[in-house]
Amino acid sequence: MKHDCQDLIRLFAGCFAAQYNTRLVGGAAEPIYLPADAQESMHRIVFTRDYYRSALHEIAHWCVAGEARRQLVDFGYWYAPDGRSSAQQGAFEQVEVKPQALEWLFCEAAGHSFRVSLDNLSGEATDSTPFKLRVIEQVQHYLDNGIPQRAAAFVDALLEYYRPGAALDSQAFCIDHL
Repeated sequence: MKHDCQDLIRLFAGCFAAQYNTRLVGGAAEPIYLPADAQESMHRIVFTRDYYRSALHEIAHWCVAGEARRQLVDFGYWYAPDGRSSAQQGAFEQVEVKPQALEWLFCEAAGHSFRVSLDNLSGEATDSTPFKLRVIEQVQHYLDNGIPQRAAAFVDALLEYYRPGAALDSQAFCIDHL
């Protein structure tokens, strides 16, 4: 199956452009969320180059962010680049559980592979298992209690486009698939 970022841009626009005044934009060296301002009338979710997973990950962050955070550059989150200490990595993982759980749901809906990202290749070594387990627990929570509204709408759009007639299978979300 071909996974093209232009499809994500169209699907996102169909789901959210009018209601949330937000568009998905590729081609950046680094991902960033930019709220509307005097030069740009729409909010922008900017993903890295043409990386499909980067687009899904940034959409997941947008789906987690509440209205107040969607008025702030990068949703007002702290971010330390690759090379984080174990304490910094722990802080990073705290804010990444929900976005990575949603990203996994998006990947599954689109029939695209998913792998948890620690995003710290040159930092202090940490055990990834607890983080992976928290992501799995969050996915199961979403499946058992309902996926948040914006994320659910995007899951539905991905399923309809990539896997018509399919549904998410809770069996796909286990540590063996990470």
